[in-house]
Amino acid sequence: MTVDPIESSAYEFTSQVERFYAGLMQAAARMPQVPLLRLGDLDAHAEQEPSLGGKLLYAGELDAEARALAVAANIAGAASLAATADAAAAKQAVRDGVVDFMVTSLDEASRILKNEIRKRETVAVCAALAPEMLEGQMQERGVAPDLVRHTTSPPHRAAQVEALAVQPGQCIVAWSVAAAPALWLPKLDAIALNFVDAESSAIHRWLRQAPRYLGRLAQGLRLLRCTEKTAEMLRAKIQQRVESGEIQVPVEFFISAGGKRESFSFSQKTG
Repeated sequence: MTVDPIESSAYEFTSQVERFYAGLMQAAARMPQVPLLRLGDLDAHAEQEPSLGGKLLYAGELDAEARALAVAANIAGAASLAATADAAAAKQAVRDGVVDFMVTSLDEASRILKNEIRKRETVAVCAALAPEMLEGQMQERGVAPDLVRHTTSPPHRAAQVEALAVQPGQCIVAWSVAAAPALWLPKLDAIALNFVDAESSAIHRWLRQAPRYLGRLAQGLRLLRCTEKTAEMLRAKIQQRVESGEIQVPVEFFISAGGKRESFSFSQKTG
């Protein structure tokens, strides 16, 4: 029996990550100094993508929202820092792949962050300190993030980031496969990439990078924000590829728009 990803915790987490990713891309658009990442041989269909490489995000207390924001920052290319006095929560975040490093001081965090920010690489760090303690040290030592979560008082010139809801004319599509997701989901991703190239380079980046940083937290599903027109074209193309046998596994496909959800089940035609 196929589990409806719309009802799963994986879907809810992925949705929250995507909303924060959209918020980060909105912030990137307001930063003219943010460079464009040229893909070169990585993808022949796209010339460039927006990136927050070289930028530091402070996510504040490592609660559920900050976990999603840290993953979104990774997908967007930024380095991120969070804090929690709960060492067990920090260790769990490392095990889940939400953050890369747990440290016990701002000095440790700064060494890791400075190195990766200089290389414009992404990294997520959690300091096992109370947020107010870490923030006091950041202020004393002049550690100034470029972006902060919307619930955090921003330092001078820091941009606040909040989750961006689906806008009018947009929808959320999701898909999962009945078996062998490591084999078949990349093939479905490639189909989706062909449809979003002209629509948004930020969506293109999401499709490429989200599977890497969501990892096992995504539990074999994909989720995408796009226009309703793109959603319908993608649905039709995936249905055609499955029914023709090119995709040799049943696919569950969902479109959510305007508070309504449509579910589709595709399988290979026989006879």
